[in-house]
Amino acid sequence: MLEDTSFAIHPGQKKTLENTTYHDVGNLLNFEETKGVYTFSCDAGYVTLLFYRQDIVRIIMNPFEKPSVKSSVALVKEPEKVNVEVVENEVEIALSTGKLAIKILKTPFRVSIYDGTGTLLVRETVKGMGYKENREVICFKEMSENDHFYGFGEKSGFLDKRGEKMTMWNTDVYAPHNPETDALYESIPYFMTLRNGNAHGIFFDNTFKTTFDLRTETDTFSFHAEGGQLDYYVLAGPTPKAVLEQYTDLTGRAPIPPKWAIGYHQSRYSYETEQEVRELAKTFLEKNIPLDVIYLDIHYMDGYRVFSFDKDRFPTPDKMIKDLKNAGIRIVPIVDPGVKEDPEYKIYQEGIRNDLFCKYIEGNIYFGEVWPGNSAFPDFTTKKAREWWGDKHSFYTDLGIEGIWNDMNEPAVFNETKTMDLKVLHDNEGDPRTHRELHNIYGLMMGEATYEGMKKQLSGKRPFLLTRAGYSGVQRYAAVWTGDNRSFWEHLQMSLPMVMNLGLSGIPFTGPDVGGFAHDSNGELLARWTQVGAFTPYFRNHSAIGFARQEPWSFGVKYEEVIKKYIQLRYQWMPQLYSLFAEANETGTPVVRPLMMGYPNDEHTFNLSDQFMFGDNVIIAPIMTPGTTHRAVYLPEDIWVNYWTDEVLEGGTHHLIQADLEILPIFIKQGTMIAHGEVKQSSDYIDEKLTIHLYTSSEGSSLFTLYEDDGKTFDYEKGAFLRKTIKAEFQQNKLELTIEDEGSYTPTWKHLELKLHNSTENLKVNVNGKEISEKEYDRKVNVVTCIL
Repeated sequence: MLEDTSFAIHPGQKKTLENTTYHDVGNLLNFEETKGVYTFSCDAGYVTLLFYRQDIVRIIMNPFEKPSVKSSVALVKEPEKVNVEVVENEVEIALSTGKLAIKILKTPFRVSIYDGTGTLLVRETVKGMGYKENREVICFKEMSENDHFYGFGEKSGFLDKRGEKMTMWNTDVYAPHNPETDALYESIPYFMTLRNGNAHGIFFDNTFKTTFDLRTETDTFSFHAEGGQLDYYVLAGPTPKAVLEQYTDLTGRAPIPPKWAIGYHQSRYSYETEQEVRELAKTFLEKNIPLDVIYLDIHYMDGYRVFSFDKDRFPTPDKMIKDLKNAGIRIVPIVDPGVKEDPEYKIYQEGIRNDLFCKYIEGNIYFGEVWPGNSAFPDFTTKKAREWWGDKHSFYTDLGIEGIWNDMNEPAVFNETKTMDLKVLHDNEGDPRTHRELHNIYGLMMGEATYEGMKKQLSGKRPFLLTRAGYSGVQRYAAVWTGDNRSFWEHLQMSLPMVMNLGLSGIPFTGPDVGGFAHDSNGELLARWTQVGAFTPYFRNHSAIGFARQEPWSFGVKYEEVIKKYIQLRYQWMPQLYSLFAEANETGTPVVRPLMMGYPNDEHTFNLSDQFMFGDNVIIAPIMTPGTTHRAVYLPEDIWVNYWTDEVLEGGTHHLIQADLEILPIFIKQGTMIAHGEVKQSSDYIDEKLTIHLYTSSEGSSLFTLYEDDGKTFDYEKGAFLRKTIKAEFQQNKLELTIEDEGSYTPTWKHLELKLHNSTENLKVNVNGKEISEKEYDRKVNVVTCIL
């Protein structure tokens, strides 16, 4: 046995070396500036600083050579020209843009960053930037007792991540996602700090395995990477919305999805035959339960070969896809990265002949075991492989498919490490890097290949892409679901902070598998989860093979009626939801938001994980425990109105709310508006009428923006949209509405009416300075009919 040989005293047997030291960057030796790039030479390393905007600064530390300013694939922004005032004395160097002030202590080299008002954002501690003997780069920052931390992408646990230690390493995790489950499928090395009502952000752009430690010390946090440079951006804020605008300016924003992609989706691992898919669609139609998408999991393929259909299971996929689309239902198939090793398989042949697969430095192809068996993996770090992979999707688009589901793209491999050999060397456009360095971007690059290929083939239509793995910037291409959750109430509870933190990480299009993927669901759990799903940006019911089926009718009529009600409600709220996606596209602000985003000075919101905001004026407070018909709901300052009863509730306090099985507690901020369309079978059916619901107030004003476009193409990027802005001013018994339109798009709906809630009997309504007549204002139902 090895224990009986000299191997027993091999130094590598120890997990950590004794006396491993932290090497601080040391004292400043020299400082120079070249074309807006500030370089600092220190005792044990080099630091480069440059501004991307007046309110965004990038800091790079390399212990071994002058830093490279080349960015990862996450970045889409080039630095702007920023006027910087530089003041130097014997003790420090100060650089100021007006919105950021950087103070650099010379001995030892320490960086402090302030906003334009002089408020401290981040400051290094006794330890600053440095490295360890294993070439790990690390940075330490002060942590205030008032600091609360959000973002970090896809992480389990509560909303506020203070006290956590989190690893960024894309990992296939089928086992239950407990609060202690750290690395999941997505790596988003970015976070937002909320302190005393103000927010700022840090984006650590390093694609190696990275760790954020907010646990080990009470007054210090750190972030480190296993290799590469210490490369991070500080975003000045000062509001949570401003931080997200800054972060998504760097990494890109989500395109507005096609409307069908934000409808209700039904999936299972797997609907195994064409007949089963047709029967499923038929049942939805017969029961008048809205449906936009049916997914095909791995069983649709011929031996799990991507870009193929099993002709026995799916004899006429083209006809099936056409027939379903005529009924308003689209098919979205799964596509994994593993390409079966089969010399008679065309995709494998092309990958080999054109040198498109991942290889070792010696030239031999890397093979890993996944669903098809021994498989090769495209090297998505090369443009050649991405374009080839994208072009292959004509197999699907030629059949009428407009959406793709990327799974297993961490990449997942059936071995002890769960992924590709870290010694694999990616070409990386002639700048070869190991998989150890580029693992976390594999899913992102596959997403780019898929999305851009589909976009090219769909003749102006917007593609839909769902991905399991990604890195910062993944929002440019894909929606993200939270992976293989379980049919437990605890997983329903955990999904809320996961979705909120993903939204705070620049990814607005996200949601969990409704009902839970693995384990057996039940009627009450599925009904309550569907209520939540109706208000999460991505709305898919998905379950695993071998477990209870969980289509809406699976648990009897009692639960089916509740589930149907909330799927229908999703379509009623579609105009509101679509307007929020347009806002996310424009500003980076997420659809689903934690309450701290709108109320950053309210300590009750800092770790509120069981409620969320839908936009900036709607609070959703779901029931997430069995046999429960009441719950405590926190309503922040402002006045709130119960969506179902129009009961007016005071803010700044907790309320005990009754919510029987058929009720999801929803609250609208008084004085604001929401938009409703009509119940329909799928998003392909147009609204004849839209209703603006205005929750009247006795004083104050509010602004509402309704966004509309064709819901299908990218013409909105050329001005073919309608942005209808409605301003409401309240004065005792008078309501003044000002309506302005922007854009060239003419909506399909013919009628736009205004529904007034809790209005006074003698209320006078003016629209654009003209008083509405009694004929146009039906006081019996509080509806104004002529605001178009």
